[in-house]
Amino acid sequence: MTDTPNRSRSIAGRVAIVTGAASGMGRATAKLFASEGAKVAVTDLDLAACQEVARECGTNARPYALDVSDKGAIAATVAQIAADMGRIDILVNNAGISRHASLDGGEEYENVWHSALAVMLTAHQRMVRAALPHLRKSDAARIVNIASTEGLGATPGLTPYVASKTGVTGLTRGLAVDLGPEGITVNCICPGPIKTNMTAAIPDEHKIIYAKRRTALKRYGEPEEVAHMTLSLVLPAASFITGAVIPVDGGLMVRNA
Repeated sequence: MTDTPNRSRSIAGRVAIVTGAASGMGRATAKLFASEGAKVAVTDLDLAACQEVARECGTNARPYALDVSDKGAIAATVAQIAADMGRIDILVNNAGISRHASLDGGEEYENVWHSALAVMLTAHQRMVRAALPHLRKSDAARIVNIASTEGLGATPGLTPYVASKTGVTGLTRGLAVDLGPEGITVNCICPGPIKTNMTAAIPDEHKIIYAKRRTALKRYGEPEEVAHMTLSLVLPAASFITGAVIPVDGGLMVRNA
């Protein structure tokens, strides 16, 4: 049986935007998509870092500097990507920041709060709305929002991060309902403990202790393991999965003790 376009398990020739693609899970996702034949717009704050990732991806990638907290920059960059690459089929909202914030921190807490929501929640809906006219032209439009297990539980000192990531899970469900009639799927991945720049400052011995105590697999995950779940959700064949919130956490959320 020959696959119809919306049942294909290939993203070859599809155009994907990945935010926060200069490192970590975003970098792994961009490289994986490119290796699968997709054309990838590698976006992040640092153009030089984007250029390096694009080189790693090969001829299927282009770098774009993008501050996702800047509404105007989102509109301009998405329009430029569509003009350069001819279409947009896939959007992966991956850009993120993480800073501890004490409730007694005064103005510093306010700053962290506003930054967290701007980068990890408001930016998601702006990216979706900017890309939507192009996604509507695709026969298999896919949106994946990267949240966190902090959107399913909470760690002390991270209330701005927790609030933004919890908002992403709700935004995903809302978008899935709004866009479902058009065949556009919207799903959310909640990574657990992953080896990225955000966790680089944690000593390795502390990572080992935490993973053995909290996860079923007793280890930290690799960015590529999150990227593979993202790939699964953006396949044309993943046409009946939408509004899903999927932990990729080594069994963190299922372990009671």
